[in-house]
Amino acid sequence: MTIEQLSVFLENKPGKLAEALESLAAAGIDLRALSLADSENFGILRIIVDKPARALKILQDEGYGVELVDVIPVAVDDEPGKFAAALRVLADAGVAVEYTYVFVAPKAGKAGKAYAVICADDAVAAVRCLESNGVDMLTSEEMYNL
Repeated sequence: MTIEQLSVFLENKPGKLAEALESLAAAGIDLRALSLADSENFGILRIIVDKPARALKILQDEGYGVELVDVIPVAVDDEPGKFAAALRVLADAGVAVEYTYVFVAPKAGKAGKAYAVICADDAVAAVRCLESNGVDMLTSEEMYNL
């Protein structure tokens, strides 16, 4: 089970991140998770929002380089080592993780859980592996409504 993440290319200049997020906020789009990787000249903003198709159009219309990427949302017990165990099943199956980010939502979602977004080189194999090893997967509805 995968969900859609937006990957947005941003200039590495003051205010560019704020401008992109303000555009989404003005359209009533709510952030669920965010990761930003930067280099000297640009950054890649990775976001999960409650309305990915609408957000894609808004950002494209404003001239951003943006694409939808399928990622895997999981929930693990919010305890030391639980996410590492989920990653271990992928590693043991030969599935490479390209990137990941983790967050908690203490007032929403499933009690006692931490959430992770995983981008793998083979999403189908990763999902199959995680599910067969009992890793709790989130539906798009669950993720977008956290």
